[in-house]
Amino acid sequence: MMPGTLYIVSTPIGNLKDITLRAIETLKTVDLIAAEDTRHTKILLDRYGITTATTSYFEYNKVKKGDYLLKLLKEGRSIALVSDAGTPGISDPGYKIIRLCVDNHIPVMSIPGPSALLAALAVSGKPTDRFSFEGFLSNKPIRRKNQLKKLKEEGRTAILYESPHRISKLLGDILEVYGDIEIVLARELTKKFEEIRRGSVSSQIGHFKYSKPLGEFIVII
Repeated sequence: MMPGTLYIVSTPIGNLKDITLRAIETLKTVDLIAAEDTRHTKILLDRYGITTATTSYFEYNKVKKGDYLLKLLKEGRSIALVSDAGTPGISDPGYKIIRLCVDNHIPVMSIPGPSALLAALAVSGKPTDRFSFEGFLSNKPIRRKNQLKKLKEEGRTAILYESPHRISKLLGDILEVYGDIEIVLARELTKKFEEIRRGSVSSQIGHFKYSKPLGEFIVII
């Protein structure tokens, strides 16, 4: 390990076997692991016999804990940043500590690996040469529709995240803005109940009238 370095370590999005040898080695060797949820990360660490100390770093303590982690890095400690799943900094507060390190000339190194959005895109059958990742759209209907209109104008494949309790509302907005086009819904990727649904927007809406949405969704337009 390089002293005083922040390592951005990608972890499995579901199947615990989807971790690189370099990621395991890094997590075993750093001085500290900053995790979005230490209880969740402990499952992975126990699986691979990793005993490195952990500390929490999430949305509601990112300012206070960011200063603490920066102090340790300046003292020469090596720290690994992990999220609950996938690559840190994507739709989570990880980018805040990364930006803090960049601004303070702290080395940042990537330990690449799983990413839910790329896993879904790869199997979607949609064009992959030009795409836009938007994460979670606004929870305000008017603003969400405006965001969808801009994505439609761009003409690129769009990748969105959505929660189970909002997926039907999003699908309704997509139908209104795009029309009844074919879209792809992916959930539980790499897990036991992995599901990839391809079909028209109206058929997706109809499905959830009789089947309760479960898990986080990746929507590919």
